[in-house]
Formats: sequence, structure tokens, C-alpha cells
Amino acid sequence: MTDQLGYALFAVLGGPRPRAGAPEGLPALAAAVEALPAAGVTLRGFYDVTGMRADADLMIWLHGEDPAALQKALRELRRTPALAGFSCVWSAMGVHREAEFNKRHVPGYLRGEHARGWLCVYPFVRSYEWYLLPDEERSAMLAQHGRKGAAFTDVVANTISTFGLSDYEWLLPLESDNLTSLVDMMRDLRATDARRHVREEVPFYTGRRVEPTELAEVLS
Repeated sequence: MTDQLGYALFAVLGGPRPRAGAPEGLPALAAAVEALPAAGVTLRGFYDVTGMRADADLMIWLHGEDPAALQKALRELRRTPALAGFSCVWSAMGVHREAEFNKRHVPGYLRGEHARGWLCVYPFVRSYEWYLLPDEERSAMLAQHGRKGAAFTDVVANTISTFGLSDYEWLLPLESDNLTSLVDMMRDLRATDARRHVREEVPFYTGRRVEPTELAEVLS
């Protein structure tokens, strides 16, 4: 496991239309983004979630070593005129810890994988019985689950822990340039024994990564 803590913060924004001042506020948003690296924060991307859910328009993914810096960065982004009219409809923070399905798993964003064109993020919580099962039984189910997922070679997994940081246990940010790969992978993973031990795995937020030059159209 890498020594990097690798905190990640996801924030999903939505709000009523029209949003006066959103496109005009883009220069201030760009300046806030440019200031992030100096604070030890990396913007993995802005994601257009328009139409994927009724409550959301834009998703932001930030990561870094200091959780407080991520919180501050999100506040500063949301204070810009471009985003000030949005409400935060969902948010969660996670951190890289040993993954239960593969102790050597390092999230893609920490092992140098570039951001892909599509992102699907969802949380999940295991059943009450899961952590009390014999290690051998859990390992067998996780191995089956891992083999199913490994077949989708164009999907980048970024499993992170969120125990005590949110209402969930794990966050699953999955990236791919092919949206149907995310759809097919999620469907195939339903047919595993580990699926019987999932207590919660919503909400799902999926969006296309957008360049800053596209934000005017997304936000207006």
C-alpha cells in the first residue's frame, strides 16, 4: 500500500435555473482552480451530471494529503460567482486505506492514472454479518468479485475508505472513457456472492468530465 494518505472529496452541486452570473463568474472560478496546487490540492475534474439525476448539475472531485485543505478548497470554489448559486446536494470524503478486496489496491488517482472521460461514484455499506464471517469465506467472495471487475480493463478503480467520515463504509469512484463499460461492469458485478452482503449502495452520480472552457454551457 502506498504511503500516501490520498484523501478525496466529492461534491455534487445542483440548483434552480436560470443562474444569473454563472457564466460571467468563470474567470474567478478559473483563478480559484489555479490556486489549488499551492494549497496541496489537486482537481481531478469537473463532471457534467446534467440529466443523470433530477437534483444535480455538476460534480467536483478534489484530492490531496490534507482533509482540511480539501474542505477549504471546496468552500473557495463554491464562493465564486459561477458556483455561488448552487446548493450542495451530496458530498462525501474518503481516504486511501487497505482495500478489503485487494490489500495491494492503490486508487488510480494515486498511482498516476490520468483522469478518464466518465466518472461514476457511489457509496456502499456492507451487511451487518459481513465483518463477522470467516476470513476464508469473505476472501472467496471478494476473489470472485475481483475477477468479474478485472475483466473490464478500461475501467480505473479508485476504492477508498470512508468509515467514520460519512454515513458509508466505502466510496467507489470508477472511471472510464467508455460509459457503457461502466454500465456493463456494474451489471456484471450484481451476479456475485458478495452482492448478498450489501446493505446500501446509493446514491449513484455519473458524469462526463468537462474542460473549463465547457463550464459556461454546463452552468448556464
